[in-house]
Amino acid sequence: MSTEPSRSLEIELTFDVHGDTPLPDLSGLPGVAVVDGPDRRELDARYLDVEGYALGRAGYAVRRRTGGPDAGWHIKGPKGADGGRIETHWPLDGAGLDDIAVPDAVASAVAHLVPGALAPIARIRNDRHAYLLRDADGGVVAEFVDDHVIATDERRRVETRWREWEFELGPAAPTAPAARAALLAAAAAAVTAAGGCPAASDSKLARALGL
Repeated sequence: MSTEPSRSLEIELTFDVHGDTPLPDLSGLPGVAVVDGPDRRELDARYLDVEGYALGRAGYAVRRRTGGPDAGWHIKGPKGADGGRIETHWPLDGAGLDDIAVPDAVASAVAHLVPGALAPIARIRNDRHAYLLRDADGGVVAEFVDDHVIATDERRRVETRWREWEFELGPAAPTAPAARAALLAAAAAAVTAAGGCPAASDSKLARALGL
């Protein structure tokens, strides 16, 4: 595994939705010319934490995920003032999903955050239907995903199933705060009109653990 990870800023909205709710119409959002998709992805992730969920309590999440364009090891940081989270990503090392031997680079990065050994706490499998919202030049303004989730709390052996939607800003999203806020507000309005509502949990992991 390369010891040099990539980093990105993740700014997204998450919504709870009933299983039979039709998708929202996002074609009229500011700056969106074309909606491409769906691209179906079978995602399978193992989440890890130290004793007492110290990483999660500090706002961090560590996972190893297969499937999709960003398969690999991820460390997500706490939300900033703009609502975004820094995500650090390492590519997969070729081991199977059941092999949760934490690479040295990931373990070292976590050791700077909280002490303790990482151990699996949850498995989240996700049938994802992804749509790319593009501008007139083909740039990705945002990604909208329709997620059908099966989550297992590894400590309590409790399985939970639900459906949710995510709207995440892309590289061609506006950078000016007012324009960015207008796009997010328009997306939230479109989702609400279709029957979605703001997610009750901060993340899939929190919901899987009953937090």
